[in-house]
Amino acid sequence: MENIITLKNLRENMQEYAQKVKKGNSFIVFKRSVPLFKISPIEIESWEEVIDFTKIRKGGVDIKELLQRL
Repeated sequence: MENIITLKNLRENMQEYAQKVKKGNSFIVFKRSVPLFKISPIEIESWEEVIDFTKIRKGGVDIKELLQRL
């Protein structure tokens, strides 16, 4: 069963919910009694890494710089 949280609660406690999702929890986010979206962990096994920009430069690559090179 998914947990129900408010959008305000999510904004105010983002780090806490990020850790809970990382541990496998799912949440349905509501605003004014209307469901907006669902947060759930990704399936790592099905995740395909295309490119890791942190391997090119520590901290990643600036998107503007990347687009200029295309």
